[in-house]
Amino acid sequence: MAFLSTMQARLAPATVMVRVAVTDAVARGRAAWGVAVPVLRRVPVIDVVTPSGWLVLAGSLAAWYTGARLGWLELVFIAATGLVTLLLCSGLVVGRMALSVAATPERDRVVAGRSTRCHIAVTNQARRRMLPIEVELPIGGRAPVTFDVPTLAAGGMFAADVELLTDRRAVIPVGPATTVRGDPLGLLRRSVSWSEVREVFVHPATTPLEPLGAGLLRDLEGYTTNDISMSDLAFHTLRDYAPGDDRRHIHWRSSAKLGASRPAGTFLVRQFLDTRRAHLTVLVDGDTNAYGDAEDFEIAVSVGASVVLRAIEDEIDTTLLVADQLERKGGARRSLDACSRAGQTATSLADLATRGVRVAPDATIALFVTGVTPSFAALTRVAAQFQPEVRKFAVRVDPAAPTASVAGSAAITVLTLRSLTDLPALLSGGTLR
Repeated sequence: MAFLSTMQARLAPATVMVRVAVTDAVARGRAAWGVAVPVLRRVPVIDVVTPSGWLVLAGSLAAWYTGARLGWLELVFIAATGLVTLLLCSGLVVGRMALSVAATPERDRVVAGRSTRCHIAVTNQARRRMLPIEVELPIGGRAPVTFDVPTLAAGGMFAADVELLTDRRAVIPVGPATTVRGDPLGLLRRSVSWSEVREVFVHPATTPLEPLGAGLLRDLEGYTTNDISMSDLAFHTLRDYAPGDDRRHIHWRSSAKLGASRPAGTFLVRQFLDTRRAHLTVLVDGDTNAYGDAEDFEIAVSVGASVVLRAIEDEIDTTLLVADQLERKGGARRSLDACSRAGQTATSLADLATRGVRVAPDATIALFVTGVTPSFAALTRVAAQFQPEVRKFAVRVDPAAPTASVAGSAAITVLTLRSLTDLPALLSGGTLR
C-alpha cells in the first residue's frame, strides 16, 4: 500500500500536466477550427478529405502539440506517422485525368413495364496509360451503380450497360457519371463529375380508345350550340332589323321581296348560331384521401393519359391537370411527361377544379378522374364550378366495384371502372359523344 501511495504521489503531477496539456490543445484546436472553417469551405480540395481523414489529421495535430508540450517522443512519433500517412495517400488522388465519360440512356422515354438500358463509355484521352479507376453512376434514388474500370492504354475505351427498372411510372434521373479516386485506408476520396444528368421518363400505361367525337375539330368547324350570335358562320334565321345591328348583315334580297307587304324602311338581318371549338379539360385528382391505395392513383393517371392521347389524336384542344402538374394545349409527349412527373398531393379535387376553371376558361368538356372516396354529391359540387354549357363527366376508380357502370344527372355523368381495361367499353357507349 505504501508503494502504491508513493507511485500515485509521483504520477499525480504528470497526470495533471497531461490533463492540462490536452485541455489546452482541445481549446486551441476549437478556436483554430472556428477561424479556419469559413476559409476551408472555399477551398475545393477540402472536399477530398473524408471524415476518417479529418479524424486522423486532428488526432495527429493534437498528439504533436501534446507531445511537444510534455516532451513525449511517443506522441510526436504517432503524430508524424499520421501526417506521413495522409501525405502518402494524397499521392493517389492528386493529378488530372484526361477522360471522356458518357452515360447515355437507350431511350429517353419508355412505357412502364418495358425494359430499357443505359450505356456508359469511359475513354482515356491521355497520351499515357491510365491507372484503374472506379466510376459511379447514380440512377434514380437508389445507390449508385459502380463500375471498376481497368487500366486503359492511350485511346482505350471501357464500355458497359446497366438495366433501368421501369416497372412504375416515374422520372428517373441518370447521372452524373462520377470518377472516384481514393486510398485503401479511406482517408481521402476525390470525386469528379463528367456527364450531365439525363432524365428518363417512364410514361403511364395507356389503352387505345375510339375517337371521342366531341364536335368537329378545326376552328372553322366547331360544334353548333343554341346560343344566338350576330357574327358567326352558322346561319340560323332572319329577323327584323333593330337599331345597333350591323348593316353588313342586312339581307337585301329578302328585304326587297317583303317590302311590298311591310312598312317602308323595314329590313331583315341575318342571325347566326354561335359555333365553338371543342376544348377538353382533364383533371386527375391527386388527393391522397381520394384513393384506396397508391395503385388506384396509378390507374387514374393512366385513364387521364389515355383520354388526352385520344383527344390530341383527334386534334381537340386539351388542358391536362394531373395532381400537381399542368400541361395546356401541349403535344402527346409533353402531356405524358407531365403524367410521369405527377405525384400525390394534399390538394383536393375542388381546388384542382378551381385551378382548371382559371387556366381553361374556354373549356367545353370537363373530365374529372378520381378515386372511390368522393361521393356523387361531392362530384356534382365540383362540376358546378364550370359554366352550365360545359359538359361534365367523372371517372371513379373503384377496383372493388362489381362491374363497370354509368350513372348521372343533368349536372354530371359519372363512370365507375375497376381497371384501365374497362375504359374503352365505357367511352364507346356514347358517353363522350
